[in-house]
Amino acid sequence: MPTNFTVVPVEARADGCQDAAAQGTEGTEAPGPPEGEPDCQSPGDGNSRENSPFINHVDVEPENCFEGKNMALFEEEMDSNPMVSSLLNKLANYTNLSQGVVEHEEDEDSKRREVKSPRMGTFIGVYLPCLQNILGVILFLRLTWIVGAAGVLESFLIVSMCCTCTMLTAISMSAIATNGVVPAGGSYYMISRSLGPEFGGAVGLCFYLGTTFAGAMYILGTIEIFLTYISPSAAIIQAETVGDEATAMLHNMRVYGTCTLVLMAMVVFVGVKYVNKLALVFLACVVLSILAIYAGVVKTAFDPPDIPVCLLGNRTLSRRGFDVCAKVHTVNNSTMPTALWGLFCNSSMPNATCDEYFAQNNVTEIQGIPGVASGVLLDNLWSSYADKGAFVERKGTPSVPVPEENRASGLPYVLTDIMTYFTMLVGIYFPSVTGIMAGSNRSGDLRDAQKSIPTGTILAIVTTSFIYLSCIVLFGACIEGVILRDKFGEALQGKLVIGMLAWPSPWVIVIGSFFSTCGAGLQSLTGAPRLLQAIARDGIVPFLQVFGHGKANGEPTWALLLTALICETGILIASLDSVAPILSMFFLMCYMFVNLACAVQTLLRTPNWRPRFKYYHWALSFLGMSLCLALMFICSWYYALFAMLIAGCIYKYIEYRGAEKEWGDGIRGLSLNAARFALLRVEHGPPHTKNWRPQVLVMLSLDEEQCVKHPRLLSLTTQLKAGKGLTIVGSVLEGTYLDKHSEAQRAEENIRALMSAEKTKGFCQLVVSSNLRDGMSHLIQSAGLGGMKHNTVLMAWPESWKREDNTFSWKNFVETVRDTTAAQQALLVAKNVDLFPQNQERFSDGDIDVWWVVHDGGLLMLLPFLLRQHKVENDISAFTYEKTLMMEQRSQMLKQMQLSKTEREREAQLIHDRNTASHSVVATRTQAPPTPDKVQMTWTKEKLAAEKFKSKEPGASGFKDLFSLKPNQSNVRRMHTAVKLNGVVLSRSRGAQLVLLNMPGPPKNRQGDENYMEFLEVLTEGLNRVLLVRGGGREVVTIYS
Repeated sequence: MPTNFTVVPVEARADGCQDAAAQGTEGTEAPGPPEGEPDCQSPGDGNSRENSPFINHVDVEPENCFEGKNMALFEEEMDSNPMVSSLLNKLANYTNLSQGVVEHEEDEDSKRREVKSPRMGTFIGVYLPCLQNILGVILFLRLTWIVGAAGVLESFLIVSMCCTCTMLTAISMSAIATNGVVPAGGSYYMISRSLGPEFGGAVGLCFYLGTTFAGAMYILGTIEIFLTYISPSAAIIQAETVGDEATAMLHNMRVYGTCTLVLMAMVVFVGVKYVNKLALVFLACVVLSILAIYAGVVKTAFDPPDIPVCLLGNRTLSRRGFDVCAKVHTVNNSTMPTALWGLFCNSSMPNATCDEYFAQNNVTEIQGIPGVASGVLLDNLWSSYADKGAFVERKGTPSVPVPEENRASGLPYVLTDIMTYFTMLVGIYFPSVTGIMAGSNRSGDLRDAQKSIPTGTILAIVTTSFIYLSCIVLFGACIEGVILRDKFGEALQGKLVIGMLAWPSPWVIVIGSFFSTCGAGLQSLTGAPRLLQAIARDGIVPFLQVFGHGKANGEPTWALLLTALICETGILIASLDSVAPILSMFFLMCYMFVNLACAVQTLLRTPNWRPRFKYYHWALSFLGMSLCLALMFICSWYYALFAMLIAGCIYKYIEYRGAEKEWGDGIRGLSLNAARFALLRVEHGPPHTKNWRPQVLVMLSLDEEQCVKHPRLLSLTTQLKAGKGLTIVGSVLEGTYLDKHSEAQRAEENIRALMSAEKTKGFCQLVVSSNLRDGMSHLIQSAGLGGMKHNTVLMAWPESWKREDNTFSWKNFVETVRDTTAAQQALLVAKNVDLFPQNQERFSDGDIDVWWVVHDGGLLMLLPFLLRQHKVENDISAFTYEKTLMMEQRSQMLKQMQLSKTEREREAQLIHDRNTASHSVVATRTQAPPTPDKVQMTWTKEKLAAEKFKSKEPGASGFKDLFSLKPNQSNVRRMHTAVKLNGVVLSRSRGAQLVLLNMPGPPKNRQGDENYMEFLEVLTEGLNRVLLVRGGGREVVTIYS
């Protein structure tokens, strides 16, 4: 078959009518044609069509509009199928403007200028924002410590894993970007439109939480830089004892962090445009800081800086309390103890009692940054993990161990503040590679999003990966190991380690990192509320509706308030190392589902999934998804489970309470594929008895307004099914489909609304047929699909079957009974169905009485058990009466049926009198001949033949009442059984909440159908709620396990 196609549009006339699609504007009705021009309207078939941006409704004479266009064959369909030229014209003029909130600058500038098409390219629109978001606080504050703890090799592995994860995610994101027009809104729109509202809402909220906690992390990083490296004296809370410095620092972080958060939230609330305009300044700080690091590394090759580090034995000492790195020093030709001596000894005298380790080991001084050519890289290759409170020791330096050492607090040692291990370092590092979604978040402002997003994002990841990997190697090659493991630079008199490496001044890094982290925090507080607002405006999470509102210009005020409160939670944690793994979980989950979206779309071979990114393959997406999942559990298995629990709860909440959205998502396609696979696996034959459950076809009757006559039938269905198994709600409209399709749509909507109100989970199938009889037969035969077909039919008893104007109701009913019997399907007939309980009602007491007359499969015994599973009947007494006719009772009734001739005449007269009274109203309306005073019960063959060939009177109605028929022995026996059984049932089940009763089958001779209806009427007379049950002819219960 051909693989290349050429679309040749039919050209429009140069002087004729213009296409409506070219004239209409999106979101508004097409204006009328100017005066003097002809109206263009295509009559079509007279039916309204769905609104489409490519379809236009203008009024012009068809022969004038399509004259000369060779469109005569299609002119009647132009209202639903536009010409290709107008479609291509509409697509060519498509502009992808930003959706969602209206920014400050748009609100202000819209009054002065028209909206222009976006002009941002790859470098400005994607590359630089991604670069700025990826490079951040972890690079400046924690990367040297990670290299020192994990070693160069394991740090290289950590960075490689994280960068590989983001690269694979970027490839998947590029596939989404090149599949079609990228909607503004970033990763949330990508995930939700690819995976559906449930996954989209869950992952969107997780991404929102990740972005919010990222803001908390950036604020904590800003405060840490300020209080540790810029102005340590600004601390409000001071340590009362020597060992409380860490606790006091956390309290200071909480106080300053809260104040900074309030200030940033006010800035975001007042002027977002200022945050956007300062973004370039923050980016310049990041770039200059990185250039300063590389310049400092180059400088160490020929002129290493003089940064002495004091060691006692092999232990690193903090330089905060002393200046001279020696035990004694010479002053005026005399040996004097140094300040270091005073820290380890109880006096400044030479014979003072000193710390045993201090007395046994020497004090040495080494260079903290020996330079690239020093060969220190070999010493830093391997990891040096330690427990909390351990000494930071230098490998290879001689030390005299002291047995049973008493680690007295207050000694100027550099100690580890937390326990370090590989997986913990992965969780702390991963936030430094997030931020790859910055380009997709600006998709509405890009000139060519399909080209810019893949190129800019992948280039940014390559650039930042190179920066991180090179920094790991350079840090390991330039800086001494004990300095790398010194997280807060205590051995450097409280200076930033990476700043001491930079050139020309450490303040370049300190100030640059301060402003870059401050700007990143502002951008997180700007982006997170808009993401929450987008989720709220989609309407998929009902309790978030309030956060979709904001100021008059669209600013998300309420969403900003919630974001600030959640961000405050992260600030109260106060530890950068504790907050980082939390946001790692949320970002990893988001990236995992981006990869899952692409893999699912590809494996399902969705026709609309046609990515043009040539380096994409579904295996890469699957690998990225697996790597994200592995990293989640590597970072912290309990954080991972908690994040999945949150996402799962949100998913189930949206599934239960959320709005129904149809976004053409991959999960819907996955559901269709799974349904198809399951249907093919289900055997077409009857299931095993253990697997049998009532799969119900509910036959509803509609009134003239296409409303359901007996809504309690659906209540009974819900109580019977309890949400399990197959339920098909069917109905029949009389007429032809072309004439009745609008009524059929309205009736189907009414039925679906009632199903939703009654919480009936199932499918609606409505048939338009020339008569009700054939329509019901078609439903019984064809409802369902494959092995998922109904095995039980539920319908209401025709209450008005005796009325003269409802001649065919009882005939349809009896024929439906015959159809279900022929199809070997069970039948449930609810009499007095309007008296059945609704789902909101509850029976506090009473019985379900089961009258098991004949065994036809055991359905009669199964139904009470199923009904008691629902809350309406679950308070019914557990001692449910199963009133089974014992063999003795059955024998007595059979004996009573062996009537003598005199008894038969008496029974016939009773039947005649009974029916004459019950049909007195109908008898007055009919024109049937008068009934003789005495019924002749002597039947001969001649009389029987004459009765069979007796024709109806010409003026008589089609309805034949029972008393106009001559009862034979079979009718007498059946009526006698009905009367007797009804009397027994009434005597014992008059107060029962529900009576279940075997339903006898219709007679083989169709002339006895009227008698059959009367038998059933007599059988159930005087009972409030009756469910007649007729089995399908096969066993549905078994005694075996």
